[in-house]
Amino acid sequence: MGKMISRLSVCCVAVLCIFLFAPFGSFLPGPLPGCCDDGVQARQLVERARMTLESFAGAKEMEGFRSLMKDAQGIFVSPQVLRGAFILGASGGSGVFLVRDKNKGDWTGPAFYTVGEASFGLQIGGDASEVVLLAMTQRGVMALLSSSVKLGADIGIAVGPVGAGADAATANLSADIISFSRSKGLYGGVSLEGAVVAVREGLNRAYYGRAVSPSDILIARSVKSDNAAGLRSMVTKIAGGKH
Repeated sequence: MGKMISRLSVCCVAVLCIFLFAPFGSFLPGPLPGCCDDGVQARQLVERARMTLESFAGAKEMEGFRSLMKDAQGIFVSPQVLRGAFILGASGGSGVFLVRDKNKGDWTGPAFYTVGEASFGLQIGGDASEVVLLAMTQRGVMALLSSSVKLGADIGIAVGPVGAGADAATANLSADIISFSRSKGLYGGVSLEGAVVAVREGLNRAYYGRAVSPSDILIARSVKSDNAAGLRSMVTKIAGGKH
């Protein structure tokens, strides 16, 4: 009898999770099957990333972000990372990654990724955050170019400074990757320790018309999309470089 009750409890939890998460496919790192065309999703993600960067760059409390962008070697932007659950807590979203070409003085990309994590515990409710990761070192760039990287384990990450005096505080940061976020209209640093950033091969393929890796897009520069011109221009405007 005890085993039967235990099995029923597990089934109930699974069903609850399905009903809770099904309307919010973005809680999971990848999209729900068939939710929309990958090409459309990729183009929308590029535009939303541009809008997120525009907001971050224009906020007075993001002085530290603007200062660090001038030295950043790469930038990852996720316009929406959702968090929240009942019994099973999870967070996730999709994002784009661009890299500075120091030889040519411009920015390449984007390549498409997911960012997500899962944790167990009782959590009710949820929230959405816009997340920006700055790769400050070549090591940080190379880590994000891999198929999957666990932040805080495979590569060092620190929360970026926000508010008055943030510009001065940037001098004390030495992490490979620095994170910034905005949630419910408020800017701040977000801890992404343990989060996994992984390549979204489907979006890369749909956006560029063939199978390409992040290295093909960002290092070899074997493909390029004019659709991302606005995003690259926004990154250049904040960080400096050629269009």
